[in-house]
Amino acid sequence: MYCNQCQEAAKGYACTSVGVCGKKNDLANMMDLLIYSTEGISLYAQELRAKGQKIDPKVDLFIMESLFATITNANFDDEVIIKRVKDALVIREELKKQLGAEINHPTATFTAATLDEMNSLAQKVGFLSIENEDVRALKSLILFGLKGLAAYYHHAHNLGHNDEKLDNFMEEALVVMTREDMSADELTAYVLKTGEFGVTAMALLDAANTSTYGNPEITTVNLGTRNNPGILISGHDLKDMEELLKQTEGTGVDVYTHGEMLPANYYPAFKKYEHFVGNYGGSWWSQNPEFESFNGPILFTTNCIVPLKSNNTYLNRMYTTGASGYPGAVHIPDREDGKAKDFSAIIEQAKKCAPPVQIEEGEIVGGFAHNQVIALADKVVDAVKTGAIKKFFVMAGCDGRFKERSYYTEFAEALPKDTVILTAGCAKYRYNKLNLGDIGGIPRVLDAGQCNDSYSLAVIALKLKEVFGLEDINELPIAYNIAWYEQKAVIVLLALLYLGVKNIHLGPTLPAFLSPNVANVLVNNFGIAGIGTVEDDMKVFLG
Repeated sequence: MYCNQCQEAAKGYACTSVGVCGKKNDLANMMDLLIYSTEGISLYAQELRAKGQKIDPKVDLFIMESLFATITNANFDDEVIIKRVKDALVIREELKKQLGAEINHPTATFTAATLDEMNSLAQKVGFLSIENEDVRALKSLILFGLKGLAAYYHHAHNLGHNDEKLDNFMEEALVVMTREDMSADELTAYVLKTGEFGVTAMALLDAANTSTYGNPEITTVNLGTRNNPGILISGHDLKDMEELLKQTEGTGVDVYTHGEMLPANYYPAFKKYEHFVGNYGGSWWSQNPEFESFNGPILFTTNCIVPLKSNNTYLNRMYTTGASGYPGAVHIPDREDGKAKDFSAIIEQAKKCAPPVQIEEGEIVGGFAHNQVIALADKVVDAVKTGAIKKFFVMAGCDGRFKERSYYTEFAEALPKDTVILTAGCAKYRYNKLNLGDIGGIPRVLDAGQCNDSYSLAVIALKLKEVFGLEDINELPIAYNIAWYEQKAVIVLLALLYLGVKNIHLGPTLPAFLSPNVANVLVNNFGIAGIGTVEDDMKVFLG
């Protein structure tokens, strides 16, 4: 096992025996082999495209879902990943027949059939098979960004929004992973190209979400509970949210959000459901005790799953769907023939469960995506011009379980009262329940939504650049202090770099997969920096 794709990589290097996330050695190997398999598929698909032939949409859907399934904390079910590897070989053979020729490349020719053969091959095709550490680091940036892109694209796809350019790019990027003839400069350029398509994917998802459910609006979200049985929905997929709300209407079962599903509360289309109660609990890493006390079923629509501790008893009320999976949990199958997913088993179990135990009370305010903030543009601009707002701090990204993450709570508390935090992603749970007040009615924490809604923060910045008549986005009074954890944060970072944003501070640590030389390129060319103490960083950010 060699896995360093998340911020919690063991000892800041890599997980080599068992993942800090809970992923075991065999599962890590199978995921490496699944990526290797999709590279083989992509070689054939790109060759067919070059000849002007059409690719069956199921091919790119398979690639997208396979990339998504290998994201940190998404799928812990060995059997699902093994089946995907075998399915990949079938798809590859179909493309081979369509091409009428065989491609002479290891990823396009392997036929490992038994588990032992698959394990043996997997140990030879992981990232350590790339000897040059700089090439390995650059390809890591591309692949991990690609995984994040695939996750966002998958949500858009579920809402009927597709883009053949994104399909082609996923294949093309996987082919890049197989190439040994690209220089470091060429790979660096391709890293930024990955960021470009990351922007495309997030813009597509934004359009899919808002055209389907309306633009997020300023919303007060309840943190308490009611006396009805409930279902807790986690993850990111709003289509799953919609179908669950429809199917629970009139059943006497309430629906609560957890973690990254919190922003579902901001969409107008979901507010009509009286049994949609609010948010329960906090960030993904706190789910063990929170899911225990919830009492009702939990539905994972995507990552982030935390493996159950031995004394937890909610496995028998744990459900997964889409790219997520966990041994022993019931998996809700994908949609077929345009029909909705069937959540009846979850609903029937919920009816028999006790109501959730209330673990907090009160309210939080969110819903500050780009459309809402731009509607407030005059008020915001006036506050900047009068000096009421001196600076904005983009504190988007991911949360994590390690104690050094308390830095972000302390940083938010230490910020002067004439500053505003722009946030998106689960990093907000480090400060979104603090009483930081407002500036002339503008809350000092503006939550744009999920991690993919970091795109909203870029749109807001570009709009402010236009309003203030600036030449460069970096001339704005905006500082970036971003927390990261997994691959969706990687694509957000690459997207920001592509848009020209510089001097981003990234923490709590820089990615373990960066070589010293590649890290220096990011520092020298883009001003990427790590974090220090809150006191020292205040001096850096505030001068």
